[in-house]
Amino acid sequence: MDGVLVIDKPKNMTSRDVVNEVCKVLNTKKVGHTGTLDPIATGVLVLCVGRATKLVEVLTSYDKAYVATVKIGVLTDTLDTDGKVLKESNDVLDEKKLKKVIESFKGTYEQEVPAYSAVKIKGKKLYEYAREDEEVLLPKRKVEIKDIKLLKCKKNEYVFYAEVSKGTYIRSLIRDINDKLGIIGSMGDLRRIRQGEFGIEESYSLQEIRKKNFKIISIKDLLKDYYSVRIDSNLLLKKVTCGALIDNVYNENMVVFIHEDEVIAIYKTYQKDKTKLKPFKMFL
Repeated sequence: MDGVLVIDKPKNMTSRDVVNEVCKVLNTKKVGHTGTLDPIATGVLVLCVGRATKLVEVLTSYDKAYVATVKIGVLTDTLDTDGKVLKESNDVLDEKKLKKVIESFKGTYEQEVPAYSAVKIKGKKLYEYAREDEEVLLPKRKVEIKDIKLLKCKKNEYVFYAEVSKGTYIRSLIRDINDKLGIIGSMGDLRRIRQGEFGIEESYSLQEIRKKNFKIISIKDLLKDYYSVRIDSNLLLKKVTCGALIDNVYNENMVVFIHEDEVIAIYKTYQKDKTKLKPFKMFL
């Protein structure tokens, strides 16, 4: 059972909790997720099963799309409504100003990582420093907000859609939007509706998984958009299965090799000699 399973993660479960549940149902330990969702968040959680776990780093790099709800007038240490309240206010939203500020974030900017995150500094996760009340300089990362728009605005709550690059924290984006508005607020709800080509409409609930009412996307289908070569030659098959360098007669940066209708390897351009291809992922 090799491929990808798209889960609609429920609220108040960690991504690891979901992986453990799926491991039990599928009776395998070879399951990995491709992008953590906070317990407060719901939506698309892409799981790699069996040999497809070798594709985790490829799928993790995909852009993601979210719908976020922001509660105005309360700021917490975790930047979401599950955290410890640090400050409260009587801020009221101005929809016209809010829309303008939200749209101003489209593009790239330096985003500060939230204190409650798994990013490591000197071998220790940031949330471990935060829990011990130990101060540490929060790192900044360049992120890209590919699309962002206001969906709903009430007196003390707003909802927006955002399509973002890998490594973007929506909690941090909300903090930055609120700072620019001169108000305080925290993330109330977060729903991931897409990761790469995987949308919420093709996801399965845990109830469906438990009832074994699901379909796994095969490795071959996952890689259907890449240039592929069906191996018939015994000589080429021997070279690929041995992980040897081969001539890039295909003039492609990435090539998927298929034998007997199964993906056996992905090769990429060899940087030291771009006339050659070298193994990237092996599925033997």
